[in-house]
Amino acid sequence: MAESIIIRVQSPDGVKRITATKRETAATFLKKVAKEFGFQNNGFSVYINRNKTGEITASSNKSLNLLKIKHGDLLFLFPSSLAGPSSEMETSAPPGFKVFGAPNVVEDEIDQYLSKQDGKIYRSRDPQLCRHGPLGKCVHCVPLEPFDEDYLNHLEPPVKHMSFHAYIRKLTGGADKGKFVALENISCKIKSGCEGHLPWPNGICTKCQPSAITLNRQKYRHVDNIMFENHTVADRFLDFWRKTGNQHFGYLYGRYTEHKDIPLGIRAEVAAIYEPPQIGTQNSLELLEDPKAEVVDEIAAKLGLRKVGWIFTDLVSEDTRKGTVRYSRNKDTYFLSSEECITAGDFQNKHPNMCRLSPDGHFGSKFVTAVATGGPDNQVHFEGYQVSNQCMALVRDECLLPCKDAPELGYAKESSSEQYVPDVFYKDVDKFGNEITQLARPLPVEYLIIDITTTFPKDPVYTFSISQNPFPIENRDVLGETQDFHSLATYLSQNTSSVFLDTISDFHLLLFLVTNEVMPLQDSISLLLEAVRTRNEELAQTWKRSEQWATIEQLCSEYPHPLPWYPVAGAGEQSTLHSSPLPVVPWILYPAASWQLLWAMRLETRPPCQACGSCQ
Repeated sequence: MAESIIIRVQSPDGVKRITATKRETAATFLKKVAKEFGFQNNGFSVYINRNKTGEITASSNKSLNLLKIKHGDLLFLFPSSLAGPSSEMETSAPPGFKVFGAPNVVEDEIDQYLSKQDGKIYRSRDPQLCRHGPLGKCVHCVPLEPFDEDYLNHLEPPVKHMSFHAYIRKLTGGADKGKFVALENISCKIKSGCEGHLPWPNGICTKCQPSAITLNRQKYRHVDNIMFENHTVADRFLDFWRKTGNQHFGYLYGRYTEHKDIPLGIRAEVAAIYEPPQIGTQNSLELLEDPKAEVVDEIAAKLGLRKVGWIFTDLVSEDTRKGTVRYSRNKDTYFLSSEECITAGDFQNKHPNMCRLSPDGHFGSKFVTAVATGGPDNQVHFEGYQVSNQCMALVRDECLLPCKDAPELGYAKESSSEQYVPDVFYKDVDKFGNEITQLARPLPVEYLIIDITTTFPKDPVYTFSISQNPFPIENRDVLGETQDFHSLATYLSQNTSSVFLDTISDFHLLLFLVTNEVMPLQDSISLLLEAVRTRNEELAQTWKRSEQWATIEQLCSEYPHPLPWYPVAGAGEQSTLHSSPLPVVPWILYPAASWQLLWAMRLETRPPCQACGSCQ
């Protein structure tokens, strides 16, 4: 009888031992492997080496002895979805990382790109410290890992948080190559399905009870930089505050790109700001329901953009003559209030970061928060933030509340009969210099905040055209800036560029063409959006010759331009036609179509005319 040998076979699910003989054929051995792992005969591949070389084929002519497979050897099994160097899993996951639970999740393009990059920090040969030749390496010039803290701390300015992909490389480094690492989301809820006791509040056990949370400074961040493409995008958003003194809110639309100043970093580039319906005062903001939200996201996607964050103003004028604003957000007060942290956490939960390395298919978020506020020089500054994954979990499970009279403090809810809330702690230093653990009631919100640098490029980028007379921004009726065909006719008459693409490449104009109630073009504007996205003038001219644009031009022709000037009596003066005083500006610009409506309104309020008997 042939001598039995044991062959170890390693798969993504673990290692199993297969009993075989030296004279056994490769085909017979592979059948045993398929039976042991529960695969079909062609549902996997077995290799002699870990790097997928030396594949063992189902041959009836080759024995294990001929293949030089001995007792105790370790072979490597890869399912068909993981086999081969061109596999989707192999190219999208870092080398050596074992994927748990969600391999079919489609990650963002920037994540797929960065996962394939080397990421190491290469250094040139130091002429003073390096004592080797040009082809050698030593501790002074060997490439650094992207998560090297000393390198990040010596950057200008220093970087406190490594990038998310650098954090993944740190987890997957070492001898085990991250074999037992999984990116798990925090849960503050009781696990369902525990049958050993009555449901809460009548019973709870260690199996279903969520763990206590100790808040720590997050070592990584999902976005490393926020960049506005040009100053015009930000200035038009700030115009609302300049004209009203009220705070304002907007959604940032742009794209995620590589941030080359930080190893494996991600940048959120802002191309446009959409302003939803809202009610703003000097010290508050209230968001209203937006019936156009889904349409805006759809149009942005066709333009190659996505919602990357939100922005709000916190500006108080200090000296109107100098144009300065109050410096109110600093280390002595707060950077984000507890209400703003909760709002940011809610937004981030609604826009999760798709990640195939997490059992849930998502981990954290790339959604950013931008604040327009006063800086140390009393000028308007833009600050960027995110909240930590711990804050996202507390907000998602409704465990965090704001403090009414202290914006820099939050409050962890206490358990009630309706909801169990795990204990939340944070570490502090007492007056004697000792590190102590405090219950998060109340909680300093700086434990939840991650700061992000916010910049403007030296060479501005323009996804959309810039005009001296831009099209009005949506939902600014309080300023008298309305989006209608009258404003469209005004815009077209003042922008006489011979390049139609430059005229039509305005984010707010494109939204108006799709969402207006008179003639919405949602079903027929795809060609124009593609022309704007690719900067293709030929496509734009093709769309211009369509029936839809001809109809829009016909609607705009109802408002002739340049607009006629109509003489109107001054405030408190007697009209030359009628005896009623007119409390209006001496000269007002009225379109011909609006003059009849204005005249009808005056007829309703004016006393009977003594000059004639026809206007009673």
